Amino acid sequence: MKKFLLAIALFVSVLNVQAQTKSVPNQQVEKPNDEEQSLAKDYFSQVMGVALSATSNVKLFQFVYDWIGTPYRFGGSSKKGIDCSAFTKELYTKVFNLTIKRNSRDIFSMVNPVSKDELKEGDLVFFKIHSRSISHVGIYLGDGRFAHASMKGVAVSNLDDAYYSRYFYKGGRLLDVFKEQLEKTGDVQ
Repeated sequence: MKKFLLAIALFVSVLNVQAQTKSVPNQQVEKPNDEEQSLAKDYFSQVMGVALSATSNVKLFQFVYDWIGTPYRFGGSSKKGIDCSAFTKELYTKVFNLTIKRNSRDIFSMVNPVSKDELKEGDLVFFKIHSRSISHVGIYLGDGRFAHASMKGVAVSNLDDAYYSRYFYKGGRLLDVFKEQLEKTGDVQ
């Protein structure tokens, strides 16, 4: 009888230990997420030259980081080569779940123009480079930095650089009308 009770006690204690062991990893999984988010923000702020306080959208910075160095190709839309409007369209699709138009001038028709000092993370920046019409588009990251597919490939540049400052046209924030329309239909060509 003693052996039987001892076996039951041992069995119950093993079950108890297993139950405790199973609950510990669940608690630890949540903390690394917050820590990972914090580390990711810190990393991206350093790599892209944007203040830590400006890196609220880790998904945006991760997307840009994954594409940095992708070669430029006019009309391209893949990691083998991409142009500025395709990069912008891909980013808006993957990061914001919005499908925007494909051409930089058409994209400009979907935004509310904003001045350089009003730009927020995720806004669009438009340039007239050697042209009277909009010829280049990028995505604002914060602290004067923007991501774009340049002739040198996908990169993060500064709006205050002499070249980009010279050709900067306007910033733009997607109009609420288009956001609502895109969210409902998911269909803008």
